[in-house]
Amino acid sequence: MSMEISAQAMTAGAARHGLAERRRTAIRGAFFSEFIDMFDIYVPVIVLAPVLFYFQPAHLDPATVAILGSLVFITTLLGRPVGALIFGMVADRIGRRLASIYSVAGFGIITFLIALLPGYRSIGFSSYLLLVLLRFLDGICLGGGYTGAHPLAIEYAEKHRRGFVGGLIIAAFPAAYVAITLVAMAMFALFPLSGLDSPYVQWGWRIPFVIGAVLAFVLVLYYVFKVSESEIWTTETKGEQKPLPLSDLVRGRSLASLLQVLIMMTGFWTTQNIITIFMPSTLLLHVLHLSKYELTFTLLIAYCCLFFSYIGAGVLSQKIGRRRTFVILGPLIATVGAGILYALTNGAGLSLPAIILLVCLLSILVTAPWGVIITYINERFVTDVRATGFGVGFSLSVIIPSFYAFYVNWLSRIFSFHLAPAVLLCIGGVIGTIGAAMGPETKDVDF
Repeated sequence: MSMEISAQAMTAGAARHGLAERRRTAIRGAFFSEFIDMFDIYVPVIVLAPVLFYFQPAHLDPATVAILGSLVFITTLLGRPVGALIFGMVADRIGRRLASIYSVAGFGIITFLIALLPGYRSIGFSSYLLLVLLRFLDGICLGGGYTGAHPLAIEYAEKHRRGFVGGLIIAAFPAAYVAITLVAMAMFALFPLSGLDSPYVQWGWRIPFVIGAVLAFVLVLYYVFKVSESEIWTTETKGEQKPLPLSDLVRGRSLASLLQVLIMMTGFWTTQNIITIFMPSTLLLHVLHLSKYELTFTLLIAYCCLFFSYIGAGVLSQKIGRRRTFVILGPLIATVGAGILYALTNGAGLSLPAIILLVCLLSILVTAPWGVIITYINERFVTDVRATGFGVGFSLSVIIPSFYAFYVNWLSRIFSFHLAPAVLLCIGGVIGTIGAAMGPETKDVDF
């Protein structure tokens, strides 16, 4: 009898150890999927921006150059909702793991193809068109990268640690930003940028894209050999191929969840864009006139802080609840955050340490909801449509906020330019709060 009990205990212990290992590999996979996703998103912003003329005819007017440059970034954002829908349905129908493998392999191949692109002198304007097309396809695959990986990790996470896991996964975003910035600084230092025939223009910019592709292929191998399929998804589907989940997502309870998530995320994407796009490209560079070294140093410090603040926000939501965290942070963003932003936009005489302090405080406050968002959206949808609901809710909501520059311009006609960004931040915080208040508490939801 004692031998039987001992054998059962050993079997149970081995099962717990196996589950713990599967949980760790799934969470690591989601973290690195987010890291590579963000690495690839910011490569054109940081690495490619100085050499876009390589793909364009000479002597374009500044307005045309600005439009062509923005399309390289915007097309990637537009591709993400498409990819989230496609790969979300794949993840809900045939598995989170396979969706992750397919999507990561896709953006690895496309990122490598971008590294091989010839310039305008070789194939004319087709060079730019191919760049935009590949970035759109890249966006589709990137949209699928987190649509499979994030639900897989959250489904494996223990309920009392889901907040921490969600915060840890999104913390890969600032980690990726710091990494691509350091890589870009190394490229600029090693390969001079001084004209069309300079080393950086001809091939230096290609190296970060090759690095991104290699990282993607390593992640594919990791998912193939290390990561197991979600046991919750496998148990509920029993391995059967189910109908496409889109029809289930757009009706009944799932539709109500999706609409609520879209409203909330529209608000928080609006506030996020103020921090990640407007603040570095307009506020710090053209309003406060930081040098490129001061700008880089400021952003590196801010993003290092964000790595820990995202995790902290996720842990906070585990203690007080996701909904309560949102409805506390939203009004703080609309008031305190808008006040700090206004102080920065009117801070032409501020010292660099004061600017860094205000930027860090503003970044931590405004982006804090994102430490909760991955966990919360996954908890809002049932297993059958979780990946599709998460992917669509997360990605589709980015479209309206993506035109933030137009909103700042319109608001500047009513208010001054120095007040308009703070007003938009306030509006985004209010919308995010309303959207969160419309939904239930999800902390204790069982998958």
